[in-house]
Amino acid sequence: MDKRISTILFAVMAVLFIVACGDGKKKGDGKQSVATTEGSKGDTTVYGVCGVNTAMHNLELVTVQGDTLNYLFDVDDESAVKGGLLAGDRLAVVGYKNADGEYEANQVLNLTTLMGKWRSIDKQFELMEDGTVLSAVKEEAHPWTSWKVFNGQLLLNKDTFTVNALGGDSLYLENAHGIFTFTRQK
Repeated sequence: MDKRISTILFAVMAVLFIVACGDGKKKGDGKQSVATTEGSKGDTTVYGVCGVNTAMHNLELVTVQGDTLNYLFDVDDESAVKGGLLAGDRLAVVGYKNADGEYEANQVLNLTTLMGKWRSIDKQFELMEDGTVLSAVKEEAHPWTSWKVFNGQLLLNKDTFTVNALGGDSLYLENAHGIFTFTRQK
């Protein structure tokens, strides 16, 4: 009888230990990925999170260093903000300091909107948070495998694209070879 109780207690403890340790999947450490937070050498892009005090002509950006910067931008200039502004979204901002000492944004790219699954006639890929690109089309000769933002432009492997438009369901990229249209894959 005593042996049965010890065996049952051991089994219960083993189950509790397994449950407490999780399901074996690596959990994030709460830090954002390199692709969406850090600039490379020569990158003028400022990375951060859209703050709650963002308004019509003012962007509050909480940088990855913990600084809070307020950028002014022209809401009538459709090319300034790509992907929308929502508090808590990760952003990449290209701007400058004007003569009055205020920051002005030339381009704001919403990285949260940019990440996800995209497709076109010949491509189907997913931009992951860690800077990798997963390609669903196995027959591609040169599939994209990594991405990052550099000076406000999207780099997919060594291909450099200007983001012409970014919405919840559409992405327009342009380079020397033309304009490429992608739709959000459900």
